[in-house]
Amino acid sequence: MSQAIHPNQALFGGEKPFPVIPSCEHFAGSEKLILKALALQDTLGPIFDITCDCEDGAAAGQEREHAGMIVRILNSEANKHHMAGARIHDYTHPSWRQDVDILVRGAGNVLAYITIPKPTCAAQVAEMIAYIREVAASCGIAREIPIHVLIETHGALHEAYEIAALPWLQVLDFGLMDFVSGHHGAIPASAMRSPGQFEHQLLARAKAEVVAAALAHGVVPAHNVTLDLKNVETTFADAGRARNEFGFLRMWSIYPTQIQAIVNAMKPNYDEVADASNILLAAQAAEWGPIQYAGELHDRATYRYFWEVLQKARLTGVEIPDLAAAAFFSQG
Repeated sequence: MSQAIHPNQALFGGEKPFPVIPSCEHFAGSEKLILKALALQDTLGPIFDITCDCEDGAAAGQEREHAGMIVRILNSEANKHHMAGARIHDYTHPSWRQDVDILVRGAGNVLAYITIPKPTCAAQVAEMIAYIREVAASCGIAREIPIHVLIETHGALHEAYEIAALPWLQVLDFGLMDFVSGHHGAIPASAMRSPGQFEHQLLARAKAEVVAAALAHGVVPAHNVTLDLKNVETTFADAGRARNEFGFLRMWSIYPTQIQAIVNAMKPNYDEVADASNILLAAQAAEWGPIQYAGELHDRATYRYFWEVLQKARLTGVEIPDLAAAAFFSQG
C-alpha cells in the first residue's frame, strides 16, 4: 500500500495555497495592553493574532521608543505563540521608515506581519513593501514577512486589485471610520455602526470590492471593528454579517471581550467539519481522485474547500474527528 499523500502535497501542486490565519485580529497600543493581550492569547490558545500599534499607539515624539518597546516584547517569553504583528505609520508620516528599520532589524524573524495604513494608491504600498524587503534582505532574513494593507481611502479602494497583487500581501483590511470620514458628510455617522455599515450603498459597495479584490489574488479580506465595545452580541452579529453576507474571513477586535465573539461567529460549524473530515479521508484513500459522498460527486476542487474548512476548524478550536486529526495534523 502506498504512503498516504497529505492534502498540502496533493491539492496545490506547487502553487501558493490560500493563507489560513486566525479569523480575529486584536489591536493593542500600549505596553500594558500588548502584554495583557499576549496573556489572553496564552489563556484562550492561539486563536487570534495581536497587532501591536505603532500608528495610534505611539505618542508624538516617542515613535522610536514605542517601536523599540514592541521589539522587546516580541522577543520576550511573553510572545509564546509568535502570533503578533505591528501596524506602522502611514506613507505620509516621517517615522514609517524608522518603524520598519526598528521592527524588522529587531524582530524580523518573529514578527507575524506588518500592517500598512492609509495608502492612497498602489504605488505607495509598493514603495513601502520594497523598503521592507530591502531591510529584511540587509538583515539576512530569508522569510517573507506578511503584509497587511488597510483600504480606507478613495484611492486605495480604486486600486484595491493592484494593491492585492503586490508581493508578500496576506491581508486586505477595510478601515470603516476613515473611509466614512473621507466622504465629507455624504455618509452619515450612523453608518459607522450596524445596520448602516452593512446597508448604506457606498459602504456595501466598498466592502464587496475589498473582498473581491482580496480573494481574486489569494489574499484574506479582513473586516473593520465594532464600535460597541462591551456588547458581545453586537460584535457576534457584526462578525456573522461580515462573514456570511460579504465574505470577510477575518475581523478586527479592539476590546478583549470581542475576541471570542468574532472567533465564534466566523468558525465553521461542527457538521461541516465532520463532512470535511469524511470527504478528505475518502479522497486520500482514493489517492485524491474523484469520489462520491452522500450521493454527491467530489473532486480536487471541493477537496481544497474542505481542506480549508479543516484548517480553519483547527485554528478556531472546533473539534476535529480523531481519524482526520491523526491523518492530517499529527505532525504539526
